[in-house]
Amino acid sequence: MKPIALLFILLAATASFAQTNLVQSVAPSTPQNSTPDATAPDQRLAITLDEALKRARANAPAFHAAIMDAGIAREDRVQARAALLPSVNFTTGAVYTEPNGTPTGRFISANTVHEYISQGVASESLGFSSISDYRRARAAEAVAKARAEVATRGLLVTTIRAYYGVIVSERLTSNAQQAFDEGRHFLDITQKLEHGGEVAHSDVLKAQLQSNELQRGLQEAQLAEEKAKLDLAVLLFPNFTLNFAVVDDLRFAPPLPAVDELQQLAARNNPELKAAVAAAQAAGFEVSSALGGHLPTLSVNYFYGIDAPNYATRSDGVRNLGYQVSATIELPIWNWGATQSKVKQAQLRRTQARLELSAAQREAIADLQAFYSEARVAHLQLDILRQSAELAAESLRLTTLRYQGGEATALEVVDAQNALAGARNNYDNGEVRYRAAIANLQTLTGKF
Repeated sequence: MKPIALLFILLAATASFAQTNLVQSVAPSTPQNSTPDATAPDQRLAITLDEALKRARANAPAFHAAIMDAGIAREDRVQARAALLPSVNFTTGAVYTEPNGTPTGRFISANTVHEYISQGVASESLGFSSISDYRRARAAEAVAKARAEVATRGLLVTTIRAYYGVIVSERLTSNAQQAFDEGRHFLDITQKLEHGGEVAHSDVLKAQLQSNELQRGLQEAQLAEEKAKLDLAVLLFPNFTLNFAVVDDLRFAPPLPAVDELQQLAARNNPELKAAVAAAQAAGFEVSSALGGHLPTLSVNYFYGIDAPNYATRSDGVRNLGYQVSATIELPIWNWGATQSKVKQAQLRRTQARLELSAAQREAIADLQAFYSEARVAHLQLDILRQSAELAAESLRLTTLRYQGGEATALEVVDAQNALAGARNNYDNGEVRYRAAIANLQTLTGKF
């Protein structure tokens, strides 16, 4: 071999070795004892329903907005109460007036040329409107608390639907996988029987069409499962992730209480009704506050300290410390109908609030009956759906045996496969329906 050819071979080998090292250095390395999420599902975060509700409360902006509104209403009530109580302030200062040869100086408002003020002031202003404003603030706080509870229970329903949406989508995917496997098994049976001359080629075609349809159903179920998990991930995690799994507790739904017990719970715990009652009370206090504009207001001020020509407690043998009390009654006479206009506005709001309260009471009764009926029917159907799934599985088994024995057609097997897939899905959807009905019922009654 010539030296030049040998040199080119060495250069090519060196370049190949360097490229291999470069790829290995650039490629991301996997730490020891670590496995990607796709291959280690047991390392995913297991989320229970209670954990999901806790995470949803921590991350839902609409829920936090309702909680903030309740906090703001609480501070409004504190401020309204403070307006009914005396306020205490301290004032200190000095006034110098140009002298004019007299003790008071040039300005007639001056007491002396040098005047020093250092006083504590307690002030109180009372009127009928102030008391009504405080009561209205208390009612508004009750409204905000009730609406925060409404938001809490609404978030509970949303989270439960999303949580069990993931569970049922996983079950439907499992059902679709089983149906596809059964379809492939039937296709294999028809192909073997055709090869033995026992069935026509049309049976193979029918089985192949069924297998294709079941494969498409499996793909759709997998897509629905992915979407359901994405929806739940958005609801639960501030930093988006799919590295979690939900705990399937669908079969441990709480029992349905008696209707009398639910009516008692709803009468005590319905937040929508509480909000409507508190809103009607607030509207009534608003009318009282507006009427207070026609009544007098009493203001009392108490001063204690010094108001003297020297900044001292005593000067020239005279004690400067002392007190002064002033009281003022303000009588409203004329304001161009503004007060009466406020009264009319408040009366209109009160009328509307009373109408909304009446509607809320009727709606609460109807909702309780509707949600209870939905939960009762869903609960009653669970046994029927379970039995249908068991019967459909046995029917498919027997029909397949009959087909292998030449006593059934391929169409009967396909119908049995479709019936079993539908029965399985109906049972899983029935369990989710009952759990969602319980969640809707608990928005009116609270947890039971």
